[in-house]
Amino acid sequence: DKTMAAPVVAIIGYDTAFYENLPRLFPHNQEAINWFKGPEKKAFADTTAFRNSSLQGAYLIIAARAIGLDVGAMSGFNNEGVDKEFWSGTPVKTNFIANLGHGDPA
Repeated sequence: DKTMAAPVVAIIGYDTAFYENLPRLFPHNQEAINWFKGPEKKAFADTTAFRNSSLQGAYLIIAARAIGLDVGAMSGFNNEGVDKEFWSGTPVKTNFIANLGHGDPA
């Protein structure tokens, strides 16, 4: 109910193939892609992506609260359903969702 009533709902996701962009985003080390690429490194890449999306999501929460918004971050929803609806056909997975707006003090 709170999610349906929120003015904005952010889906914080993580790209399980983020390393494909490393040559452009981390140009001073063209070998960085090799730290994550390959089936034997999938678990490490997934863990890294999830951890970094958690940090970036936390920065979003801090920034929203700094400008006076209330934020309700949540887990415990149907991740697979959200992934199917919003990230279908991509390597992106959902980490958590966050309702943003001005809460009811009552």
